[in-house]
Amino acid sequence: MAISVVMPALEMAQETGKLISWLKKEGESVAKGEPLLEVETDKAVMEIESPGDGVLVGIKIQAGAEVPVGQTIAWIVHPGEVPPADEVTVESGRKISAAAVASVASIAASANQPTSPTQPATQSVKVSPKARRLASERGVNLADIRGSGAGGEILASDIVAAAASKASVPPPTVDGGSPISRLMAERTTQSWTTVPHFFVVREVDASALNDVRQKLGPEIEKSCGVKLTHTDLLAALVARVLLKHPRMNASWTNQGVRSNAAINVGLAMAVDDGVVAPVIQNADKVALGEIAVQRRDLAERARGGKLRPSDIAGGTFTISNLGMFGVDAFTAIIIPPQAAILAVGAIADRVVPVGVGPDARPGIRPMMTLTLSSDHRVVDGARASEFLRDLVEAIGSPLQFFNNAGAGD
Repeated sequence: MAISVVMPALEMAQETGKLISWLKKEGESVAKGEPLLEVETDKAVMEIESPGDGVLVGIKIQAGAEVPVGQTIAWIVHPGEVPPADEVTVESGRKISAAAVASVASIAASANQPTSPTQPATQSVKVSPKARRLASERGVNLADIRGSGAGGEILASDIVAAAASKASVPPPTVDGGSPISRLMAERTTQSWTTVPHFFVVREVDASALNDVRQKLGPEIEKSCGVKLTHTDLLAALVARVLLKHPRMNASWTNQGVRSNAAINVGLAMAVDDGVVAPVIQNADKVALGEIAVQRRDLAERARGGKLRPSDIAGGTFTISNLGMFGVDAFTAIIIPPQAAILAVGAIADRVVPVGVGPDARPGIRPMMTLTLSSDHRVVDGARASEFLRDLVEAIGSPLQFFNNAGAGD
C-alpha cells in the first residue's frame, strides 16, 4: 500500500514548511528512518526521515516551495505499484481531479473580485493623451494625481512633476527577516505581553566555578575531546538544583500548572538570523563530560542550520549566557510554556566585601550576576528566591556535585 509523504508539523502552531531539498531522487529506493528530505521551519532546517520502505515516486513539490502542513508532497510505493491519483470527492459523491477543483476555485475567486474603487475616479477625470502616455511610460498612477488643468484635467506637466517627485524620494525598504527571526519576534512579543514576568537578581563569587573548570577541564578534554565551558558547568548545576525545586521546572498550560517529570535544560544560542534554544535532555542525569559534548554538537548543528526536531523539543528550563560578549547583566524573556529562564552575565573582577561581620575587608573577586526571570502564574517570589539561593550555594561549592568528570554526580 502506498505511503504518503506529507509536510510535517514540527512545531506548535506551525502552518507551513519550506522544502529545502530532496535527499533522494524520484525512483530511488528508501528505507524507513532514512533521511528523505530537508525542511525549513520557523526555527531551523531539519532532516525528515522516510515514513516507510519502498520507492520514492510522485514528487509534487520542488526545492524552495512553501507547503501547508499535512499536504502530500510525494509517495513511497512498493516496486511496480502506482501512486494514488490526485482526486477529491465533491458533494454529489462524484470524484474529480484536484486540478479541476483548483481551476473552478480560481474562476470563482476572479468573479468575486471587487472592482477597484479608483477606477471610476480615473475615468471621470479628464486626462490629456500626452499625459496618459507619459504616465504609462514612467509608472505614475493617474489616480494619485491632482490635475492642474481646467476642470482638474491632468496635463503632461503634472505627470512629469509626479515622476520627478517619485524619483527623488527613495522607496522605504522593509526587511521581512528569516523564518527564525520572524518566529523569535512573534514568540517574544507573545511571551512578554501574556506572561506575568518578575525578576530576582543575585551576584555570586565565581572563584570556585573557575577552580572546578580548571581542575576537571583537562580530564574532560582528554576523555571526551571537548573543552569544558562555564555554560556546561551551569547547565549541570542548574539541573541538579532543579531536583530540589520541581516547581521551577514546571510549565503553565490552559488547565493550570503542569509538573514535568524530566529536567531538560535549553541553552539559548545565537545564530545568523536569530536565537535558538536546543535542549540537553535529562540534564540532571547526564555526566558533565557528556553535557559538554552535547552542547558542542548542538551548537555546531545550530550554526549549520541542521538542528533535528528532537534537538529543540521538550525544554523545561532555559539558560541564556551572554558572558562571552562582555555583558555584565541582563534580563531574559521566558520561553513559554516554561516557568523560568536564567540570564548569566560575564565573570569580572570586582571589589567586594571579603569575610563576615566586623572582620570583612575589601577584596577583589571574580563576580558573576545571575538574573532569574519567572512566570508568576507558576512560581512566586519566595520560591524563585529559594531556587536562586540554592543555585548560588552550588556555584560556591560545585565540586560536591561532580565526584569525577565521567560520572558527573
